[in-house]
Amino acid sequence: MAERQTVVAEGEATTPRREVPFFQPDLGEAEITEVVAVLRSGWLTTGPRVKQFERDFADAVQAPHALAVNSATAALHLAIEALGIQPGDGVLVPTMTFAATAEVLHYMGAHPLLVDCDPVTLNMDLADAEKAIEKHAQRTRSDRSVRPSRIVGIMPVHVGGLMMDVAAVRALAERHGLWVVEDAAHAFPAAWRQHAGASWQYCGGGTGTVSAFSFYANKTITTGEGGMATTADPALADRMRLMSLHGLTRDAWDRYSGGKSWDYRIVAPGYKYNLTDVAAAIGIHQLRRAEQMRQAREKRALAYLDALGDVSAVELPPTDADRIHAWHLFPLKLRLNELSIDRNRFITELRDAGVGCSVHWRPLHAHPYYHERFAIAPSDFPVATAQFERLVSIPLSSTMNDGDLDQVVDVIRNLTKRFRR
Repeated sequence: MAERQTVVAEGEATTPRREVPFFQPDLGEAEITEVVAVLRSGWLTTGPRVKQFERDFADAVQAPHALAVNSATAALHLAIEALGIQPGDGVLVPTMTFAATAEVLHYMGAHPLLVDCDPVTLNMDLADAEKAIEKHAQRTRSDRSVRPSRIVGIMPVHVGGLMMDVAAVRALAERHGLWVVEDAAHAFPAAWRQHAGASWQYCGGGTGTVSAFSFYANKTITTGEGGMATTADPALADRMRLMSLHGLTRDAWDRYSGGKSWDYRIVAPGYKYNLTDVAAAIGIHQLRRAEQMRQAREKRALAYLDALGDVSAVELPPTDADRIHAWHLFPLKLRLNELSIDRNRFITELRDAGVGCSVHWRPLHAHPYYHERFAIAPSDFPVATAQFERLVSIPLSSTMNDGDLDQVVDVIRNLTKRFRR
């Protein structure tokens, strides 16, 4: 890890300080060996490793079907296409999310209906979702030209890896005849249960009509770039697989392995979303260590909760006995009324002290595209607007050592003391 010298007053000793990265991937020799084996095999694109990765991931989340693709964005896009979304349709989307959740709707000519967040978990506020549905119904009753003309789905996001109340999401969807496409980019491995003593249900194992996972470089398991779609519906699985590779009836492995025929048919105008065997080779071994790495992140998260629990100027992320938390993120919420600086200055001070950090996220309604195109005001989403100004995600990964964690804690404690009102 890189070191730099602390700037000190003349005459004082200098001590080296570590740079604590916001995240580091946890890669081992097994991943490296598997990638080398793929490179030596002569088959680099979608092939036997991808097939194995899909089978193993389906088993891990207890899903009947899994499709490996090159990003979670691709998985979301394939999901809504397979569900038959039409131009002009509306879908409930949390404003507190990354761009991909909503942008795939624009690909299809559909409309995201933004929903505010819960102030504690930052997950979608289902009460506000109900209000959005009712508001839309009132508008369409008086004006049939209103777009979207109908609401067809809901796309919940499990922020940071803490799952929403799946039963409540399902109930809302059933009341209004909606499908559920989970943006589960943060939520592997994660699980939910309705109450103590109930059975655990893994995210992606039937928790949504389709669930979309991310294996980007900073995710809980990685393939560098990559994603997975899971579903219990064989028709949806078949359609997503077809559309993931140009609408071809057979992929290259099916055509060229074992002396099979080269021939294929194009039955739909599909996309180029397939995952490579090089990427899947990493994923196979990441998957085998996924729970071990989750427990390592959880250990560090619990250490943060203990070490920062008495710092009144920061609000710590929630835990829940009825959730298995993936701990992809550890977001702090600054109590700005107790500090003499704002969130952006706090981030600058963290970075100057050698602590990597980020913000999750700038809400969609606060981006120029959504603000300008849909005439959305910050007051339309008061909770997300207020929480955004307080948010700072601090370092958390399975490779994080005790010294790094102690440094982060010390810096935060010192900053909150130094800038206390």
